[in-house]
Amino acid sequence: MGDSVLFSEGKIGKLRLKNRVVMPAMGTALASASGEITDHQIAYYEERAKGGAGLIIFEACLVEYTFGKSDFSNPRVDGHRFIPMLYRLGNAIHKYDAKVFVQLHHAGRQSNSALTGGEQIVGPSPVASAVIGETPRELRVEEILDIENRFISAALTCKMAGIDGVELHGAHGFLINQFLSPHTNMRRDEYGGSFENRMRFARNIVKGIKGICGRDYPVIMRLSIDEFVDGGITLEEGVRIARYMEGSGLDGIDASCGTYESFPTFIEPVTYSQGWKVYLAEAVKEAVKIPVIAVGVIREPCFAEEILSSKKADFVAIGRGLITDPDWCKKVLSGREGEIRKCISCLYCIDNAMQGAHIACAINARVGRELEFSDFRKDGSGRKVVIVGGGPSGMEAARVLAIRGFKVVLFERQSQLGGQINYANKPRGKEKMDWLVDYLSYELERLEVEVRLSSEASYDTIRSEVPYALFLCTGGVPMIPPIKGIDGANVFSSEQALSDYVSFKNEKVAVIGGGMTGCEIAELLASRGNEVFLIEMLADVASEAGPLNKMDILKLLGESKVQILRSHKLKEIQANRILLEDLQSQTEKSVEIDKVVISLGVRSMDLLYNELRDRFDNVKLLGDARSPRRIADAVREGFDKAFLLE
Repeated sequence: MGDSVLFSEGKIGKLRLKNRVVMPAMGTALASASGEITDHQIAYYEERAKGGAGLIIFEACLVEYTFGKSDFSNPRVDGHRFIPMLYRLGNAIHKYDAKVFVQLHHAGRQSNSALTGGEQIVGPSPVASAVIGETPRELRVEEILDIENRFISAALTCKMAGIDGVELHGAHGFLINQFLSPHTNMRRDEYGGSFENRMRFARNIVKGIKGICGRDYPVIMRLSIDEFVDGGITLEEGVRIARYMEGSGLDGIDASCGTYESFPTFIEPVTYSQGWKVYLAEAVKEAVKIPVIAVGVIREPCFAEEILSSKKADFVAIGRGLITDPDWCKKVLSGREGEIRKCISCLYCIDNAMQGAHIACAINARVGRELEFSDFRKDGSGRKVVIVGGGPSGMEAARVLAIRGFKVVLFERQSQLGGQINYANKPRGKEKMDWLVDYLSYELERLEVEVRLSSEASYDTIRSEVPYALFLCTGGVPMIPPIKGIDGANVFSSEQALSDYVSFKNEKVAVIGGGMTGCEIAELLASRGNEVFLIEMLADVASEAGPLNKMDILKLLGESKVQILRSHKLKEIQANRILLEDLQSQTEKSVEIDKVVISLGVRSMDLLYNELRDRFDNVKLLGDARSPRRIADAVREGFDKAFLLE
């Protein structure tokens, strides 16, 4: 990038950093059950260091085990016995001239009794989180002093292990944030009431760390500059806190926002635009002299460069972008930006973690499995593999096979690659999905995969290629139920509704099916001025979606005034109305409509597989053709089958 600011040297305190790209703390659930750092975890972080990040902030680590947990897999730094693996982590990162901080963490009221072994959770005041639903026990002053000392001791543990600095987790509604915020701190002693008293807990920790680790040992803090919660920290208050903490000896501010009660603001769904909260970092930077880190859906190098060159921040945090592509920095530095696998904000990584699994990525199948899939064997030896279908599974399989040295020929019956993404990219914010198609298309061209568009594959065409292996990624087709009137001129599939096939404008539209796709179609059509009814047989909509995506789409449906009819079954479609059965009252209802969209999922297109599976060796069935699922399943299946092909 020439004379870019992004890759210029930066400093936090007296610590020199080779560039201004920070990997922020993000949980991986790769630690052991006892909180020990594992080899899998080290391999994950080492790959990001090797990829060129200047500073890696290791995920939230517990300073106190019983009450400090925010999930079952937090790593620990609450004792010297954790030094050896911390030391190995630091060495793995330092090999690549990167620096590493450890984020020191206590959940406070955002823990829960399942994590504390049945003990009542704790906090500054007995104020329950609406998300957790448990009232915390108010900490006694002697307990507060003990927790301060635990933060300080944990920092010393990190320094002894060769870790370059620490970040205090003072954001996202966790314990330090709870003391700072008037929403959660109702105390009337020396730790509450006045602004200065609310700052006391954080200030004591910073001063204590500096006292025991030395003035030059870097301490930064992640802060929610705006909590986006009634009665909580506002932007003005957040800037004041940042300025106060600078005066307490802090070496940098990591400017984030939100709490569990405003969840999507710090782990953003797809509808949030790139860099939407950089203004928070900019406001802090205007008020302090210490370095400020900007965060918030930063995906593109040019966008990151603009943040720094316009002096809105001193560093940029590339979080999920370094999950999807650990070589983000290397690729930018070497002018290979077209090879960057940009995060599409699908939140699969978060959904996976919330289900108790380790970190994973919808579009990078190696994430969390770096040790399992360490090296691509280059043993294809020019053997030919035919792939039928240019959706995510077919494209990913083609990419991996080409890396391994196979000669790949890909048939796609449409005139463009992407499969279902060419429809799924239409709802609000989902244009980001085009980044995946752009990346895979670029890779297939770079790796010299022979792509045959507008080409229908048949037994004869495949046989003429004499393939060593055959990958069938033929996708799925919309489910159309046998309902009276379903073949009417006013009835359309979800694909048709998401294409230019039909226009919807100022009409009454019924969307049948309240899964995530149906919800997105309903919101899209409502945003175009239509009156939309969303019909769902189940008692809830978007039931298959992760909690953050569900929270986001329900908010958008409410803002768009979509009328949701839950527990309603479609019985008949007529020219200007639909007949429904209310499954709770078992009564019939008539709703006037102009058009109907059927969004009931897809069924597998496996006819070609059934025809060919016994006529060729090494026939693999992938993606929706195997079983309709999420894009993550399609990509992972494409990767795994291609990586493991013998």
